Amino acid sequence: MKKQYDVIIVGAGVAGCFAALHLPPDRQILMITKEGIEECDSYLAQGGICVLKDPSDYDAFFEDTMKAGHYENRKESVDCMIRSSKGVIEELMEIGVDFARNPDGSLEFTREGAHSTNRILHHEDITGQEITTHLQAAVKKLPNVEIHEYTRMVDLLTQNNRCDGIVAIDSDGKLVTIFASHVLLATGGIGGIYENSTNYPSLTGDSLALCLKHNIRLEHVNYVQIHPTTFYSEKKERRFLVSESVRGEGATLLDKNGNRFTDELLPRDLLTAEILKQMEKDHTKYVHLNMMAITKFDIAKRFPHIVEHCLECGIDPKKEYVPVVPAQHYFMGGIHVDLNSHTSMDHLYASGETCCNGVHGKNRLASNSLLESLVFAKNAAEHMILIDGQRAWEGRQPRFIKNTDKSLSELADIYGFDPDWLLDTKEEDEENKQLIWDEIDRENAL
Repeated sequence: MKKQYDVIIVGAGVAGCFAALHLPPDRQILMITKEGIEECDSYLAQGGICVLKDPSDYDAFFEDTMKAGHYENRKESVDCMIRSSKGVIEELMEIGVDFARNPDGSLEFTREGAHSTNRILHHEDITGQEITTHLQAAVKKLPNVEIHEYTRMVDLLTQNNRCDGIVAIDSDGKLVTIFASHVLLATGGIGGIYENSTNYPSLTGDSLALCLKHNIRLEHVNYVQIHPTTFYSEKKERRFLVSESVRGEGATLLDKNGNRFTDELLPRDLLTAEILKQMEKDHTKYVHLNMMAITKFDIAKRFPHIVEHCLECGIDPKKEYVPVVPAQHYFMGGIHVDLNSHTSMDHLYASGETCCNGVHGKNRLASNSLLESLVFAKNAAEHMILIDGQRAWEGRQPRFIKNTDKSLSELADIYGFDPDWLLDTKEEDEENKQLIWDEIDRENAL
């Protein structure tokens, strides 16, 4: 790992990878991941990715997104996402992403909760994995990108509301400082601070905590989405998500007596409320999902991985009900960014679930997350290029060049960090978790 790069990308999910793919080949890029490259929530997205399939669907797509978000969405962000969707899908297919198709070869569009029509592309029930693996494979081929796994960002190098790089613990446990002209935070959500979540436990909101410490603007940190249907288990582990597509294709929700009790295609927050209400009424820890109600195709072919998981847990969804319960799933708030994914600090960007660009409002519309991450990650890369062009008179001479050869102790004095404390990750984890919970509580109280 070098001391200096043009761009540092923290995170290797769809947002981080798509940004890297849209930066010029002459930019030296460092991409780091806290765990292995596959341990990102982008892999876990089951249902699909939305797209504006034809211009006539624009108004309905826009309204569906706004309505699901309780009209707290930023209209300009929603517009940008929708209008950019077709181009993003075409780029994905160019690198080999395989979306389901009809017998005539046309793309197959499915539907999920709160959508007024079929506008979701999918690859079986592992769309996120299909997209992420192709993006990561494409990034690995880039000679200008270094990927370092098991490397954890523990602080930002900031001065005068300007980001000069990061402090990280590398895979050998050594504290290192790394400088860059631009830093992109693409570190995912906050599921790791919850007891029950569909997220990987390593996603603990590290970027948010650092932004709180450095007075970087956050937005709607209390906007946390609960997914209505995760597989119920007595084990304390990451909850397995039973995709909304299952309900979109006709599965029903039943009470303890086998009676249907709600509209399965309600927006996620409203459906979650209905399920919790029914659980309280029935005095149960879960409700039943009836996948046997899907009769137009073989569920084992359309949802092979969901069926496989159920079977591994002793439930045959072709013959019996699947126990499901709500769990923390997605984070609509985060680091405040503009349409270019730029934060309130110069040269610092954020994309994906860790940021809030206003697309989702108070509640995310199903299958908008992958699309939103890709669209605004590309915007971030393009804005970095624009800024570098405006600063061409500097001869690409970084503002921090005078600090790159200084010792760790000297840099600690300049940038105000404590090396010994940063190496104590257990204590830092607890402090970061409390910072986020305090901010959530503060916003809830407003």
